[in-house]
Amino acid sequence: MTTNIKAQERLREVINSGNFHLFKELVAPKAIDHDPAPGQALGPEGFQQFFTELHSAFPDLQVNIEQMVSDEDNIAIAYTMTGTQQGTFMGFAPTGKGVRIRGVQIGRFEDGKLIERWGSTDQLGILQQLGYAPSA
Repeated sequence: MTTNIKAQERLREVINSGNFHLFKELVAPKAIDHDPAPGQALGPEGFQQFFTELHSAFPDLQVNIEQMVSDEDNIAIAYTMTGTQQGTFMGFAPTGKGVRIRGVQIGRFEDGKLIERWGSTDQLGILQQLGYAPSA
């Protein structure tokens, strides 16, 4: 297993465990998220901020990688994220409802650290499952 694949696996473990201080070991200081949350900072601080807020809304958040493809520097994953809304999410009050959503991400790594990220998560699907948007 390459260093970069190990880093991707560790990122998933950090997200699932809530040990966000470990992003400093896995995300480069000036890493760019090309699909950031509103107000998200660069680097590990931005990832820590985003996932702290997400875990506040979904304390049982889990990310499972369904498919992974990689080349020398890039790793593409398809993932499923699950959780139960117990806190405010995007300004919406807690519902106690569970969500199961899919997403994709491409990460570019150097020396085992994430330096760029592109991704898409089914945000409409989250709002529909929470009852804040009509279902199709």
